[in-house]
Amino acid sequence: MSLRGVLKIIHRPNYGLLCSLSPASKVCLKTATTHTRQSSSSSSEPISRYPVPKKKNLPFDIVELMEEVEQKGGFLPNVFKVLAHRPAEFRAFFSYYNALMNKESGGLSKADRELIVVATSAHNHCLYCVVSHSALHRIYSKKPMLADQVAVNYRVAELSAREKAMLDFALTVCRSETVTEEHFSTLEAHGFDREDIWDIAAIAAFFALSNRMAHLTDMRPNTEFYNMGRVPRDKAKASDGQVKEE
Repeated sequence: MSLRGVLKIIHRPNYGLLCSLSPASKVCLKTATTHTRQSSSSSSEPISRYPVPKKKNLPFDIVELMEEVEQKGGFLPNVFKVLAHRPAEFRAFFSYYNALMNKESGGLSKADRELIVVATSAHNHCLYCVVSHSALHRIYSKKPMLADQVAVNYRVAELSAREKAMLDFALTVCRSETVTEEHFSTLEAHGFDREDIWDIAAIAAFFALSNRMAHLTDMRPNTEFYNMGRVPRDKAKASDGQVKEE
């Protein structure tokens, strides 16, 4: 099975990412799901240093979203449970996330957007965002190693000149350095227009917030994220019920 078949990304207005796995892919997650942290198992290992609210105490719209994400994706990313501690901020967070990461216009691909998150989150030492968005980058790009390289040192990663220029600028914004017209000229020479440059900066800025909230809460990545998109899978199931590797 191609990675496109393994993970389909859909979204709903105001909330952002929803992961929909094919039936064959859910077989692959079945074992991992039983060992994940509090967000997708009964494990007592904490995913946040703040209280994680029970569904029965949450507003209906947030519960509805969580149940849809978990049903379609096979697991519920821990960020949903952790940020549900403050429902109004939960809604605002995922609304802006959706506007930045799931927009259909502009010159940035979904893989580009995820790579920006990986590079800037690595600079900000955010375990949750590096792990989860590396997984999404692997899915979108079909490149199982690039996000790992970028997370360690994007300057020596196997990037195109365009990707390198994009990440150079993203890190400029991430480090709160002065943005000059020279930055715009460099990016425009690589095919980015001014709206694309806004997108690069906005993603770097938004995930600076996300990274810091992950630090505050000590948000832990779901186990499922670590292996997503690393090994292509075949449609046929092995005799033990697992999907065979190609």
